[in-house]
Amino acid sequence: MTPAQRSYPFERSSAFVRCIGACVATALLGACASPSRLPAVPPGLQNQAVVPNLADIRYRAPDFGRMQDDLVLTVQRERAALDARGERGPLPPISFLAISGGGANGAFGAGLLVGWTQHGDRPEFNLVTGVSTGALIAPFAFLGPKYDTQLKRLYTEVTDKDILNLRGISAALFDDALADNLPLQKLVEANITPQLLEAIAEESAKGRTLLVATTDLDADRSVLWNITLMAESRHPQALALIRKILVASAAIPGELPPLMLDVEAAGHAYQEMHVDGGATQQVFVLPAKFLLGKVAQRDRTLYVIRNSRLSVASVQVERNTLSIARRAISSLIHTQGVGDLYQIAAIAKRDRGHFRLAYIPDSFVQPAPDDFDRDYMNALFLVAYQLGRDGYPWAKEPPGFVDE
Repeated sequence: MTPAQRSYPFERSSAFVRCIGACVATALLGACASPSRLPAVPPGLQNQAVVPNLADIRYRAPDFGRMQDDLVLTVQRERAALDARGERGPLPPISFLAISGGGANGAFGAGLLVGWTQHGDRPEFNLVTGVSTGALIAPFAFLGPKYDTQLKRLYTEVTDKDILNLRGISAALFDDALADNLPLQKLVEANITPQLLEAIAEESAKGRTLLVATTDLDADRSVLWNITLMAESRHPQALALIRKILVASAAIPGELPPLMLDVEAAGHAYQEMHVDGGATQQVFVLPAKFLLGKVAQRDRTLYVIRNSRLSVASVQVERNTLSIARRAISSLIHTQGVGDLYQIAAIAKRDRGHFRLAYIPDSFVQPAPDDFDRDYMNALFLVAYQLGRDGYPWAKEPPGFVDE
């Protein structure tokens, strides 16, 4: 099979085709009613908007508020934890892990992590970030190898029925998505338990951080949620909110419902609409304005798991509206993801860190007939597991990146 004949999951996605169809139908019949909502936060109040009873647990682009101060504090907490164990030498090397979106291709990231454990040199990451399917992987990657069995099960035993329920054709006109995500909610509830949240809180006290991204669609901004601070708060509402955020981070706009989040600003009640974090970024480590030297004054490595390929197959695009739109948006998603890799690599180079990249190899050619096909995901998991177990050959720069 030649590269031009290969089927790539993000090009074959039936969900993507349904989304395009929904957009076209909605454009043709835009006068139809849709679900009601509270007013969006006015632009001048967006930076003041907080989740009631859980303030200071998120950061909004582009300034990200007090995020760097919080991360500097984690270094102080790490130093205190080491001192308490009698380890008073220099701070050890630091490792960051960023996990991208990719839907069913999250099986690659899951398999790589489990294989990495078997290889014996998987680090304990000081910072883990996740977007979309990467957000679902991130808590287990953060907590380490003892959660490998759970992570494997999530990406080898699920099917479409564990993620969504298709709504009727009228959903394109009268609802907020073509499917409901009740199965995914139940899956997240079964795996993100009070015990898991307590384990995250304990790691937070040691100076480690877990961040996941959503997109505030009203404001067209990325929002980074500090899951570790939320867990450490031990607030009665924290568990339910974290579950909602993880589901929202994977909510493909038009395909799955958004999270309508109640917030307060200047004494008034509003709602924010949160969808897939990949709508604004496919993968992230830290904002470019942050200097890693202030967060980690020691040897540091930025690992990136891209749950997709770096190359794109050449295909003949049919001359019709849906095929053209589908291919164009697919290209946009791909190039945005590669651009995110360049930004992370540039940050690593500027701040004298080590950049390491893993991605789905072109040698994996099994087509994905459905959005969450179990056979496809098991095959991809196995390939990634074997690569990780044998010692993954991490790329040291994105494609075409020249390090002088």
